[in-house]
Formats: sequence, C-alpha cells, structure tokens
Amino acid sequence: MSDLTDIASLRLAARAGRARAVLPVLVETVTEKASKDGKPFLEVQLVDARDRFVLRVWSDNGQFSAARELATGACLKLEGEFVVHAQFGLEAKGWSFAPLTVAEQEEFLAGPADLRARQEEDYKFLESAVAALRDPRLKGLGQAFLEKFGPRFRRSAAARFFHHARRGGLVEHVAQMMRYAEAICAANPSLHRDLLQSGVLFHDCGKLWENCIEEGGFAMPFDERGELLGHINIGIELVNSLWKTLPLDEWKNLQPDNEDVRLHLLHLVAAHHGELAFGSPVQPKTPEAIALHYIDNLDAKLEMLSRGYEGGPTVAARIYDKVKPLNVRLVAPLGPAAGV
Repeated sequence: MSDLTDIASLRLAARAGRARAVLPVLVETVTEKASKDGKPFLEVQLVDARDRFVLRVWSDNGQFSAARELATGACLKLEGEFVVHAQFGLEAKGWSFAPLTVAEQEEFLAGPADLRARQEEDYKFLESAVAALRDPRLKGLGQAFLEKFGPRFRRSAAARFFHHARRGGLVEHVAQMMRYAEAICAANPSLHRDLLQSGVLFHDCGKLWENCIEEGGFAMPFDERGELLGHINIGIELVNSLWKTLPLDEWKNLQPDNEDVRLHLLHLVAAHHGELAFGSPVQPKTPEAIALHYIDNLDAKLEMLSRGYEGGPTVAARIYDKVKPLNVRLVAPLGPAAGV
C-alpha cells in the first residue's frame, strides 16, 4: 500500500492546504442525522491504527445510498482531496470509496510497523516493571492481571476520543505513566514505590471494557458493562476479584498487612480522576493517590498537545487552534538549542 497514507499523516499534510490521497480506513459507525433545516446527512466514523475522523455525506451526494449501507468493520480506501477545517477538523472533498483488496486489508489491519514495535516495547517494559515490584502481593496481583487480561489490555484504548484513543493506546499511556512514576519516586523516596506503580497499572484497567478495541480491527464498540458501571467501578471490582485469587495466608505476617495494601490500592483506582465532578467517587487522600492523579493528567495533556501540533489547524504563525478538551490555543514549543 505504498501509494496509501494514514489519517494522522494526512491530517498533518492537509493542514498546509488541500492534499490528495488514497486513505485506507475501517468503518466504525454510520449514523443518519439531519441538519437544522431538515436536510438528511450521514456521519461515517472512520478509523485506522492511529487516528479517526468523521466523513459527512449529504443526501444529495451520489454515494449517499451506498454510504448508508456500509457495514461496521468494512475496510475501504477513500480517495479524494482533504482539508483541515477550523471547526470540523479533517474533511474530505470530491471523494469516492472502494473496498480494500484482501492483501491491502491484511496489511492495513496489522497496523504500522513502527506503532506495533513501540507498543511491543511498552508492554515488555510493563512486564519487567511488574516483575521488579518488591511487595509480593502487589507483584502477584500485577502478574495475575497481565496473565489473565494481557491480550485484552494490549488492544484497549486509553480514551474514546481525546488521548491515546487507538488500539494499544492504553499500554502506551500506562507505560509512560510508569516512567513518570519511577522518576517521581526517585525524586521523592518517601512515596511507596510499589503502591504507586501498581496504582498506575490498575488505574484504568476498567477501560478493558469501556474502551476495548475489537479483535482484528480498529473500531471501539460500546460495551454494556462499561456504560452501566464506568471504568473506575469496573477497576475496583477487578482488583477485588484478582485479590481473592492470591495466596494471602502466605503473607499474613507482612507489614503493612494485606487489608491495608488492598484498601490503599483501591483508593488509588477510585481517586485517580482527582475530583468528584470528574467522576472519582472520592478525592485523593494519600501521597500516592495525589501523585497518580497528576501523573495521569500530565501524560493525557501532553498527548493532547502532541496531537494538536501534529494535525491541528493554525490560526497564525506558530499558533494552533484549540484542541478539545483543552480550551486554549496552542503555541509551538521552543525547539532544541542549535550550535551549543
């Protein structure tokens, strides 16, 4: 597919002006809507390994009927001109679509080699970080989680839209948070390193249901458990269920005792959003919980900035338009020093 591109690269190219491309995509959803004046149109949510965008198809478009019949999971090549609109983001003009060939589809669904390699490296880092935990209860819990849910973890996203919203994005997010946690514990040795690292591992484990990508594709279907409970409640339930499988009697004389360790880990999962208004049932009340909240927020925000710089429209030289949910115009970062 050397003549094809991906959504993220196209978004970057189209920011400078109209860009013509052939884009391999997977159909996630097709939703029929109507404008304020009653004119029907379709919103076709298209995704690939790194990114997503919405193709709007109006009723007077000759391909409206064909687009309405597109099946979820269909793999297409979308050919046309692309622009980045200040309000709507990436948009296609004068487009047409056709199914990918079998060979193109296999290559497309495998995902880009660089992304696969990075996520593989991140997952191995997580395995080694869990294996290095000194507390046998937290180490056993983390290893049980990776052993039982590793494949599902590796294809889950960290969010539906705003950050790491791609297959494997949760692994990328958690691995980077682990690196931040290591650095913070080195700077502040009073933090309980094993507890903080375990909190990082489990804080978003409920997203294995709330934001899980389908096997062999890039679509993120809605899950009833995720909708009814949300990832924080699912995470608390998951930690408790795995905890019951541990040989706790072997560690009944360890200090801090088993119940204290369980409760403090559950608090990290429950409080990681930081505020009641943002979905946490409790606010952070321990040093590790506060550290986890800010580490999570930092990595999510930096990912949002990176996405804004890569594909966001500019409003002036080195000034980018607002990126949701950040309600500010971004300014290009200072480059590295030259000749120093």
